[in-house]
Amino acid sequence: MTQLRLAALGLLPLAAALACGGGGKSGQAPAPATAAAAAPTRLVLHVVRVRGTDLRFVERGTGIPVVFVHGSLGTLESWGPQIDAFATRFRVIAYSRRYHWPNAAQPDGQEYSLSLHADDLIGLIEALGLERVHLVASSYGAYVALLVTLRRPDLVRSLVLAEPPILPWLGRTPAGDSLLHTFDRTVFKAARAAFVRDDSVGAVQRFWDGLAGATSPFDALPDGARARLLRSVFELRLETRADPADYMPALACKDIGGIRSPVLLVTGERSPRMFHVINEELARCLAAEETVTVPGAGHGMNADNAGFYNGAVLQFLMKN
Repeated sequence: MTQLRLAALGLLPLAAALACGGGGKSGQAPAPATAAAAAPTRLVLHVVRVRGTDLRFVERGTGIPVVFVHGSLGTLESWGPQIDAFATRFRVIAYSRRYHWPNAAQPDGQEYSLSLHADDLIGLIEALGLERVHLVASSYGAYVALLVTLRRPDLVRSLVLAEPPILPWLGRTPAGDSLLHTFDRTVFKAARAAFVRDDSVGAVQRFWDGLAGATSPFDALPDGARARLLRSVFELRLETRADPADYMPALACKDIGGIRSPVLLVTGERSPRMFHVINEELARCLAAEETVTVPGAGHGMNADNAGFYNGAVLQFLMKN
């Protein structure tokens, strides 16, 4: 085991890298004093072997397990503002997905896909001997958590989904189709083109600003924050090269409607419009599940407004 500090991440607006927030009914969740983002403390970094790879994670607290699942450009550090606040009531586990720091950033013979990361999460839950867990997930991590819930509902006690990028759904309406083409051209293809030019910094900047730039533009971030994002160059390159059908499969609304675990959908007030459209479709498929909008927050909502986020999600978890 090695030591890992999360203190710096708890102070930065990007600490969520691509995270989530929520609780209660549409935008009305109080943030109790106990839920405010506490000063992060030193944690021990653990390693678990899952499906041929080592996954690093941190753990704090006791009780019913809550597993945090980060998004693209994120790591287990993304949950710095949450770990201590949630550990007062739950057993908190925050892990870094395959290819994400501090895990190995090297080829392993696998194709980057939603299924790969879902199977890894299932493997982690089983390897740690967890039974039914709360999954609190952000962006692509929310996409992963959703697939895990569809495949292994027996493992999931409840589900918090913050803006999963189910981009194929955008093509169902003219407005959504326009948003999809704009994102593909100005963010995804732009990042891929930057990698082709060997401009890794430009690729990360394009991708980050396309998702979280409304509240935390890349050029305005402190040097240390940009350096942390640039640790994700390897995994982002894999994402831009992935087969779209495997990377972002079009999950069926009828299957999602069959989920029996309680679900909380979370949206950042200032997130890109495409995430609002996708979450609205998710709400329709899930038939009136709980929703919340995090005031003043963008896609990295668990850092943009950590106090509201923590109170809202804790409120949801404690009743489920």
